[in-house]
Amino acid sequence: MTISVWRYSHLALAVSSFLLLVLASVTGIILAFEPVAAKTQPYNVEDLDKLTIAQTIPVLKKKFAEVTTVTIDANDFVTVNGIDDNGESVTVYVNARTGETLGTPQKKSEFFQWVTSFHRSLFLNELGRFFIGLTAFLLLLITISGIALIIQRQRGIKRFFTKIVRENFFQYYHVQLGRLLLIPVLLIALTGTYLSLVRFKIIPDHKVTQNIDFDKIESDPQKDLSQFAIFANTPLSQVREIEFPFSEDVEDYFTLKLKDREVTVNQITGDLLSESVYPVSVLMTELSLNLHTGRTSAIWAIVLALASANILFFIYSGFAITFKRLGGRTKNKYKKDDCEYIILVGSENGTTYKFAKALYQALLKNGQKCFVTELNNYTTFAKAKQILVLTATYGLGDPPANSKKFLQILEKTPQPHPVHFSVLGFGSKSYPDFCKFAFDVHQSLSMQPWATPLLEIHTINDKSPVAFGEWMELLSAKIELPLNFSVDSLAGKPKRLHDLTVVKKTLVKTEDGSFLISMKPDKRLRFTSGDLLAIYPANDYRERLYSIAKVNNHIQLSIKLHQHGLGSGFLYNLQEGQALKAAVDRNPHFHFPSKVPAVFMICNGTGIAPFLGMIHNNQKKTETHLYCGFRASASFELYQDPIGKELQAGNLKTLHLAYSREADKQYVNDLIRRDQETIAQKMQEGAVIMICGSLAMQKDVLEILDEAFKRINHKEVSYYQSHNKILMDCY
Repeated sequence: MTISVWRYSHLALAVSSFLLLVLASVTGIILAFEPVAAKTQPYNVEDLDKLTIAQTIPVLKKKFAEVTTVTIDANDFVTVNGIDDNGESVTVYVNARTGETLGTPQKKSEFFQWVTSFHRSLFLNELGRFFIGLTAFLLLLITISGIALIIQRQRGIKRFFTKIVRENFFQYYHVQLGRLLLIPVLLIALTGTYLSLVRFKIIPDHKVTQNIDFDKIESDPQKDLSQFAIFANTPLSQVREIEFPFSEDVEDYFTLKLKDREVTVNQITGDLLSESVYPVSVLMTELSLNLHTGRTSAIWAIVLALASANILFFIYSGFAITFKRLGGRTKNKYKKDDCEYIILVGSENGTTYKFAKALYQALLKNGQKCFVTELNNYTTFAKAKQILVLTATYGLGDPPANSKKFLQILEKTPQPHPVHFSVLGFGSKSYPDFCKFAFDVHQSLSMQPWATPLLEIHTINDKSPVAFGEWMELLSAKIELPLNFSVDSLAGKPKRLHDLTVVKKTLVKTEDGSFLISMKPDKRLRFTSGDLLAIYPANDYRERLYSIAKVNNHIQLSIKLHQHGLGSGFLYNLQEGQALKAAVDRNPHFHFPSKVPAVFMICNGTGIAPFLGMIHNNQKKTETHLYCGFRASASFELYQDPIGKELQAGNLKTLHLAYSREADKQYVNDLIRRDQETIAQKMQEGAVIMICGSLAMQKDVLEILDEAFKRINHKEVSYYQSHNKILMDCY
């Protein structure tokens, strides 16, 4: 089944059952505390598995004038029904070892009785039980469809519990808690469904019948109760109830109701008179009741309460995700064949529509006729001059649900006249296949004879309104229209800012204009090399991101100073001892790998920044090779001393430099081409490649590696990307 079918099924099931699910979950949370409260009572008998019937019955017969039944409940409370020495009928909790009375069973709380009745039947008797059973079944289907969605999101069962990136609160915790509490929720649904099937006789009940041949009952040899073999061999942990004989007549007998069978025992000789083994259906009913109520374990009851509470969260977060997905949709003012501007949107959770709406409104303000639709609805557009594609990438490089058919439709549906196009990709650099589908769309459009690129493909990391504004400026210049939009409408929730203090900064000495700045967090801050530092130099929405090197527990950045650069100028003007506020964005896909035979680091310019920290902290001396590209040898002087120390310390094994404006005029991709066989061999042994720097450099390096891997390793570069053996953080 396609992901859209699973998603719509998941949503339809949730919509159709959410009210009853809410009621069942709320009452389930309350009822989960009943077994917890019961477990705190001082009536349970420990180690029932070490105490046999033969040890218990003689003790009880001494303490009571007559014993009718002994029952052992899910809490390991032993209850005796009988007559005391005063001839009074009693029902008491006892210590099965000593016969001592521990207390008297109390009537179930009226509150818990009320909640239990409501939970089971909504006070509607059999009709209510049917609706609750149906709700349990729908929850089972919702859970199964949710599992299918996670499997498709994670690209397989093996990756089911692999880390996911937090992009949206509701979506992230909907998946995370869904995985964490998968088993409890599944068991709640499964056992609730099973118990309902038993209630309505769809799974038949089993009534125990004992076939006793009374003619063969013997009265010799007479034995003491403690000598009965079945009594001596049956621990109380296996007993649910013992029915005592009504008289001393040989035809009256003991009935033992055990957990897996029911037996009758001659009260004089201890012989087995009959035995009836419970069928699987009876055992499953008992197991389902235990799992559904948590009555046998306080810990499991608490887990059930948490699972029920999270069902409420799943309902709330699921609807929040759906409303967000639908809320960004734009109602078109014009028909598709009347418009010159066509905006095609690929979105999994609706976020991309927010940006598409901003573009749509900006074009309308300029008097342009514009049409917005999803990529799957691509068709011919009679008057189209510009096709603008805004698309996210789902999972590990897949198209979003509303875009899965686009590439196939595109090949079969040419436009009737030449059209310009531009592709804008949305994604997170925390994923290895950053904006992959956007690149696939751009490549496919480029191959159409009727399509001409208006702009090169652009990408946006983490829904940055700043990056979107930059793309809008480029588009505005190309189509010669002033495209304005409200940044506030696109800005996300402000990040948590931390106080940093500048401890060291170098001066710009070369034409590259690069400098190092080191900052100390004022409070404990979790970060590592490869994470990103977000600064807001103008104290507004404009964000600048820089790759972090962790050196001596300080945040070190390597920055190229741009003329009139907002972020680089702000940082360069900071003085030692001066404070600033910034946020740390975790970037786990670009952390130094552990337990690998070798790491190849490839960078150009200030892309060396995170590698400086990774090499410095390479305490395990992992074989590390650094390939750097600079304009001139003077550009490397900034890093020469720290890199030289790492070479001497053994943290870095080899250094390879390329200068594009000196005698040999080499680029870093030339170094990779030179050493491609060595790199390919190491990759077969489990090595990892890390690339940081410009997208152009990344593209050239990947092309060389792809060719080398196909020839030497008989694998494409995408194979290593999908297996997290090529890690990239380029811009």
